[in-house]
Amino acid sequence: MNTENYVLKSLELHLFFSRIMKEHSLFMEAGYTSANASFAARAEYFKKEFDCLLCKAVSLGDGIISKDLLASGEIVTQFTVLAEKQTQKLSGICINQDVTDKELRMQSNCLAIHPDTYHQVRMLNQTAVRLLNGLITLKEETLNLVLSCQMFTMNYPLLIEHILREAKLYRSYVQMLERDGDICGQSMKEVECFWNRIMMEHALFIRGLLDPTETELFDSADSFADEYAVLLQCCNNAQSRSLTADSLEETKKFRDFEIAGTKGIESCKIRSLILPLLADHVLRESNHFIRILENN
Repeated sequence: MNTENYVLKSLELHLFFSRIMKEHSLFMEAGYTSANASFAARAEYFKKEFDCLLCKAVSLGDGIISKDLLASGEIVTQFTVLAEKQTQKLSGICINQDVTDKELRMQSNCLAIHPDTYHQVRMLNQTAVRLLNGLITLKEETLNLVLSCQMFTMNYPLLIEHILREAKLYRSYVQMLERDGDICGQSMKEVECFWNRIMMEHALFIRGLLDPTETELFDSADSFADEYAVLLQCCNNAQSRSLTADSLEETKKFRDFEIAGTKGIESCKIRSLILPLLADHVLRESNHFIRILENN
């Protein structure tokens, strides 16, 4: 095993995905009604635990992670600080904003990897798998109850399926690192199919959460959903050519749309049911996909 590669891949994975899981937990908590207070409490638990995992990853990664990752906008964006403040105020759910400040101050490639870091990262990976097993169970239970009309939540069933897929992907990557010391076993086609689907669903969620009067934005989101549906269909065709250039071009356009949308939501110029942190969340995922495509 290449120890340095194992450490860096693990930390970069956690820096992106542990924040995503933390926010999934928050969105789930905000979506439950008083009839399901116990589920909201479980979501709060996972929000706090993934926050702790993120804090540890930031501490271990500061000074050793890549400049490319820091510049990508997938860990934190220029909107994250305000999005967290606004979302905490709007939802009443506490958000640890100190870790965001620390992420904004992170340095890259200026320190050597300490020998003890390997063991700390291994413990972090084991913790991540344990937490992901629990969060996946919560998402599956919620989805089953919603689909059997035994629970009402403000989150679409498709959104729950969506965040469940992301949690399972994260877990599979951590398990690869623990088994092989690297993230491997996926072709670029599989990666593109996964993230094109995620982008398509983001567009569908944005469309569905916009106020009916926001017709121009509604149409734009609908158009992006259609474009990604075409890319996904082509991607699933084993005989199709490489779609990396097409996916990259579309995702950069979508990223620009999300930037404008995040600005509009934070400044209260867009009517919607979209929490500011959800707008920033999907923007970071687009930035993540762009980095994957550009590094292919």
